[in-house]
Amino acid sequence: MIPPKKMNRKIAVEIIAFLFIFLFVYAAASKLLDIEKFRVQLGQSPLLTVFAGWVAWVIPTLEILIAVLLLLPTYRFIAFFAALTLMVMFTSYIVVILNFGSYIPCSCGGILEKLGWTQHLIFNCVFILLALAGILILAWDRYIIAEKS
Repeated sequence: MIPPKKMNRKIAVEIIAFLFIFLFVYAAASKLLDIEKFRVQLGQSPLLTVFAGWVAWVIPTLEILIAVLLLLPTYRFIAFFAALTLMVMFTSYIVVILNFGSYIPCSCGGILEKLGWTQHLIFNCVFILLALAGILILAWDRYIIAEKS
């Protein structure tokens, strides 16, 4: 029988993983369903104009890859780091564009493009915290297992 505290941590990790899987699959599908629009929006970015063609494929590919890794408990720890990295990159990009760009294109997909920039930053920060929580919970469980060995 799994102790209640460990069960709560396991459930928390499952919920966090599910939220990221949903977010990344949804975002990737939105981008891939209209890849040309996504590429054009990236091309309007003052930072990504030169790279728009390949970034338009790399981002949704990474989102799908991370979602798949989150499905597999063996790779979940590294997947949370990848999710954290991607969310920090997205958030940093928004901050840079908001502070230094004259034109601010939104290259998000689906419902996410309806968010204002402040809402987007809050949304991203929540997911950054979720990724950190997933990492810390899994690290804690690994530490406890290692300590008992």
